[in-house]
Order: sequence, then C-alpha cells, then structure tokens
Amino acid sequence: MLNKLKQFRDLRTQAKEMQDTLGKESVTVKAAGDKIVMTMDGNLKMTGLAIDEELLAPDKKAKLQDAIKDAHSDAMKKMQRIMAMKMKEMGGLPNIPGLS
Repeated sequence: MLNKLKQFRDLRTQAKEMQDTLGKESVTVKAAGDKIVMTMDGNLKMTGLAIDEELLAPDKKAKLQDAIKDAHSDAMKKMQRIMAMKMKEMGGLPNIPGLS
C-alpha cells in the first residue's frame, strides 16, 4: 500500500514538473498573409492575438473567422509537437500499474 502511495506521489511530482516545463514554452503562428498573429503557451492557453485592421471590416468576417481557426489549429499542432518532445526528454510517462 505504501509503495502505491509513493508511486502516486512520484507521478504527481513528475506531472507537476512537466506542467511547469511546458508552461514556459510558447509558439507564435501567423495566418491570412500575416494579418493574424497568435501566441499560445505550453498550457494551450492563447496568450496573444493580433488582428490587422483590414480583417475587421464587416465584409471580411468570414475570412477573419477562417484565419483565426487556421491560426489556432496551427498553434495547437506546433505546441503538441513541442509537448511530445519535452515529454520524451523528461523520460515520458512512467509505467503505471493498472493503467497499461
């Protein structure tokens, strides 16, 4: 029983370290010919969004929506690659009994 508690505590510590490490990462992506610039941190939180005035015109609403979706998708993919690399560098996920 104590061994399982230690494993859980170690796992929680490792997860916190990983979260702290990933939180320091960020990616910046551009879309719509650099008229949208989005920044996302390692916790998958959007930390910045810049929109060119041209895209704020009422007749550009659909283009603006598509550009934001594209930027968000691109940022997610890039951050997921960074997360996978960091997890691998930190030793990946431990072998947890009962979860395999």
